Amino acid sequence: MTPTLQVLDHLVLTVSDPDRTVAFYCDVLGMRPEAFTGADGTRRMALKFGTQKINLHRAGQEFAPKAATPMPGAADLCFLTGDDLLDWQAHLARAGVAVEAGPVARTGATGPIRSLYLRDPDGNLIEIATPD
Repeated sequence: MTPTLQVLDHLVLTVSDPDRTVAFYCDVLGMRPEAFTGADGTRRMALKFGTQKINLHRAGQEFAPKAATPMPGAADLCFLTGDDLLDWQAHLARAGVAVEAGPVARTGATGPIRSLYLRDPDGNLIEIATPD
């Protein structure tokens, strides 16, 4: 029998400026910052929302082990929301964040979704979606 995975615990974003990243994800996307001490005793930063966590690595100072080619701007992330995408569009406009595309129909992990696309400060593609 092949073992199976259950859930994504966390992911890691390599970023050029952790403070700028924390500000964007907290102020624009409503996440919470979390400082924590890594297993090696160093101070680390993460972003939390729901039961999910995004750990941050500063480019050039990544923690081992790490991705083979860690770099800012290489991620493509989709976040589900329970709020109307029109409310998100208005919020993003007030925050001065450009919507690159959407709302558009897409397919998510569990079925049809409608999505908005924008970029974080490093150029990572951020998708905000609602189940359709």
